[in-house]
Amino acid sequence: MSSHASIKQLQECMQASIIGQEAVVKSILLSLLCNGNVLLEGLPGLAKTRAVKSLAEHLVADFSRIQFTPDLLPSDITGSEMYLGEDSAERFEFKPGPIFANIVLADEVNRAPAKVQAALLEAMEERQVTVAGVTHKMPPLFMVMATQNPIEQEGTYPLPEAQMDRFLMHISIDYPNDNDEKAVMRLVRGESAHGAEQPEQVSVPQEAVFAARAEIDEVEINDAMEDYIVALVAATRRPADFDADLARYIQVGVSPRGTIALDKASRAHAWLEGRREVIPDDIRAVLSDCLRHRIGLTYEAQADGVTCDDVIGKIVKLVAIA
Repeated sequence: MSSHASIKQLQECMQASIIGQEAVVKSILLSLLCNGNVLLEGLPGLAKTRAVKSLAEHLVADFSRIQFTPDLLPSDITGSEMYLGEDSAERFEFKPGPIFANIVLADEVNRAPAKVQAALLEAMEERQVTVAGVTHKMPPLFMVMATQNPIEQEGTYPLPEAQMDRFLMHISIDYPNDNDEKAVMRLVRGESAHGAEQPEQVSVPQEAVFAARAEIDEVEINDAMEDYIVALVAATRRPADFDADLARYIQVGVSPRGTIALDKASRAHAWLEGRREVIPDDIRAVLSDCLRHRIGLTYEAQADGVTCDDVIGKIVKLVAIA
């Protein structure tokens, strides 16, 4: 089976488990193909954790879940040096923490204090952790998928901008429609029914992901599409050049990481759709997920009820393709 067919099979299995969230599944797969990290945000009960577990279930990979709490310590994530005793040849031995897995679920990441959140930074960006002066490499396939609840702010610690920027995508999960809601109800009822027939288990090998990444590197993006990406990012940095209302709403523009994320994600999207060259639809398809956590809004935008998605939608209308 080709790498493209394997990834498509993985996508179908995830969609069968997470009904009504096809766009979320697609964005998660794009992040996996881009070797990036994901921040999932949505109200309770919208299958954020289930989405992560579904990916790990259908992929040959080690899965680890970390429940972030206010009393969590950095060593609870990275691991620590264990004392072996006076009679041991080596007095200390490193005991890896739960961060050493292929798919890491950082559940309710904003419930832990900044020191613990910072423990993720090196692993997410450098793909390594340093404990007691010794550097330990992460596995070749490594992805942090963090979740957070947007409505409960009491007793939480908002993620710092530096850490937000290290997520390739910020995926927003919304309520399913009425028909999907009924299908979810039936799915859960079927899963809990005694003796219910279980679907055939599909396990996509890690080699398929690595092969897909190599093919995505070969996807072409021409000068016009590169200019389009740069213009979209420039509109967040120099909004006054495009629209007066836009200038009132944007306080901080997108960093170069956002430009790189758009380039990677748009090529991955083109590959997933079976194309070997990026078109404008590929860029627009990943634009919101790649930029919504990289735009800082003014107090005036918040007062007017304007969201990052509203701003991005306006930018798409204002920025023309050369």
